[in-house]
Amino acid sequence: MDRAAPEDWYRLERKSDDITLIAEPFIQEFYRCNVWHVRGRDRDMLVDSGMGVVSLREWVPLVTERALTAVASHTHFDHIGCHHEFDDRCVHRLEAEIMADPTNAATLADPYVTDDIFDRLPPLPYASAQYTVTSAPATRLLEDGDVIDLGDRHFEVIHTPGHSPGGIALWEAATQTLFSGDIVYDGPLIEDTYHADAKDYYRSMVRLYDLPVRVVHGGHFPSYDSARHRTIIRAWLDEKDSA
Repeated sequence: MDRAAPEDWYRLERKSDDITLIAEPFIQEFYRCNVWHVRGRDRDMLVDSGMGVVSLREWVPLVTERALTAVASHTHFDHIGCHHEFDDRCVHRLEAEIMADPTNAATLADPYVTDDIFDRLPPLPYASAQYTVTSAPATRLLEDGDVIDLGDRHFEVIHTPGHSPGGIALWEAATQTLFSGDIVYDGPLIEDTYHADAKDYYRSMVRLYDLPVRVVHGGHFPSYDSARHRTIIRAWLDEKDSA
């Protein structure tokens, strides 16, 4: 399989409200984490950081322009790979241990990380058999209701366990923007990880259904509007209720 050049690894797409999607286009869509950059007055925020196979700080100048808080929606391998590159790192307390000691089992790198998840391999010296996530101990532990303050923008932490124990979403009421992580997005949802919980998942979906969202930026797949948000969750809940 061909290898990508490091300068080609990331693709940036500007969204509304000073939000930029940073994607890794050579990772197949199902495994490709959406990395979200949010511009604030006093500092910026990064929601998740990708696989870590190519440096964000070296190849995406956007993330080095301002002081930046790197938030982990949860601690699976595809979401925290570059967190160690940033000095200000936030994660829910229930997954702080994983971010500090990100074994391949704990981060789900086993069994998912193989050459098969790529359409083009990362540049050398990357090798799937040697892949690991670098330790990135949290500098702030998050709880439900906490706020990520960017000066002129404020994102409320919503604890959304189910996909993983410390999964979170981030809600900006002023713009009705939700960063949903992996609890809900417009694609196949993963409900059977080793630390998933079906009852927690149901409660999290009920809670997110009631938010007056305008736009949802998920951990995977394209962003979507309020109507699609309610359609996705309503169908999921109806399926569970009829089981």
